[in-house]
Amino acid sequence: MALLLWILAVILVVSGILALFRRQVLWGVVLIIVGLLVGPGGVSIFNV
Repeated sequence: MALLLWILAVILVVSGILALFRRQVLWGVVLIIVGLLVGPGGVSIFNV
């Protein structure tokens, strides 16, 4: 499960960075924050 969370977090953060380059600042920031929260090192919603 931790591996899947890492993969999801990486995808979200990379998508957020790409969105920032496309001048979609709001989506970029949201995706980066969600990616950091979902990652196993963050405050994961799956670790209850």
